[in-house]
Amino acid sequence: MALQIDTLAYTNGLRQLPPEHKLLFAIALLLLTYCTCVPIQLAIAVWMGIWTVIYAKIPVQIYVRLLFIPIGFWLTSLPAFVISGVDVDNLAVVQVDVWQGFTWGQYYWYLSHHGIQQAGALAARAIASTTCIYFIMLTIPFTELLSILRRLGCPTLLTELLLLMYRFIFVLLRTASEVWTAQQSRGGYHTWKLWMKSLGLLIGQLLHRTLENYHQVSQTLDSRGFTGDIRVWHSRRYKPSKRYSLEALFGCTLLVVLTVWQYVVGI
Repeated sequence: MALQIDTLAYTNGLRQLPPEHKLLFAIALLLLTYCTCVPIQLAIAVWMGIWTVIYAKIPVQIYVRLLFIPIGFWLTSLPAFVISGVDVDNLAVVQVDVWQGFTWGQYYWYLSHHGIQQAGALAARAIASTTCIYFIMLTIPFTELLSILRRLGCPTLLTELLLLMYRFIFVLLRTASEVWTAQQSRGGYHTWKLWMKSLGLLIGQLLHRTLENYHQVSQTLDSRGFTGDIRVWHSRRYKPSKRYSLEALFGCTLLVVLTVWQYVVGI
């Protein structure tokens, strides 16, 4: 999946747009999701989905699979939000908040109206903010993000560490896939004992090959006269789109106006 995401970042339909424009657009909407209401958050999620799937031409199957990640985390926290318990003697105190419930021993367990509202608000905010982050991941290559950080004055040491970490993520994934396939072809996971032994060997091989690759990268950098600054050359020329810029500006302005109107009406 990580390799696929990196490939899509270089081949998406918005590749010709300047990365600064896409990053500023996504960050503006991301900040907006933290200060607006649920309907506007859902509108942001749908709008970012249109930009990602229709404009950037990201396959729907991949986008939906990525969205299931925050939804899965939300589902794991759902019981803690909606299920509450109280002593039977204090039932009258929470009667207004009870939607459905039952008595078990000395306690009354129930589904909370307030908890359901909190869970819904959390889901809307999580999905809206995640779609903004996915837009950045799927439309801007990581090297271009680092280039933007350098121009913004980010320390060189930090950007180089991020670049090396990003590089070793792919090394780790490729190595894990190769070792896992080799172990499965030899029946390394048929029993619980073999499963634990194979997993230990897999972790050991990952550590060994990652350190080996690290030494190879270090030697390669030294042989090419590395002076402490990794530079990535970009030959691609970007073409700003008036249509996309106007649509993004109009949409963001409309969302801000709706958010301000929400607070005014609330007051």
